[in-house]
Amino acid sequence: QVQLVESGGGLAQAGESLRLSCAASRSIFSLSAMGWYRQAPGKQREWVASFSSGDQTHYVDSVKGRFILSRDNAKNTVYLQMNSLKPEDTAVYYCHAKWLEYDSWGQGTQVTVSS
Repeated sequence: QVQLVESGGGLAQAGESLRLSCAASRSIFSLSAMGWYRQAPGKQREWVASFSSGDQTHYVDSVKGRFILSRDNAKNTVYLQMNSLKPEDTAVYYCHAKWLEYDSWGQGTQVTVSS
């Protein structure tokens, strides 16, 4: 499977920015999908953003125009630049990757946005 190591996150005020990183143990070219999910307290985990085949990026409507997904192929790392943060972005963010039929998850990183 794929090992995912996340970094970044932390505490921010509304309107500020944070960047999350996720390093994969396999070449990201071998992955059919890679991206981020989040889970807020008392809510189900939701998809946030991901790459699909052909380097296409996809975002949930609530983060479009604010979050930017990028990647460094040489480092097998995906980044989530989170701008104009809102208190409703507060959640544990999980990196996700799909390799063959296997889904892998990072350990999660907390993002807290205060108003």
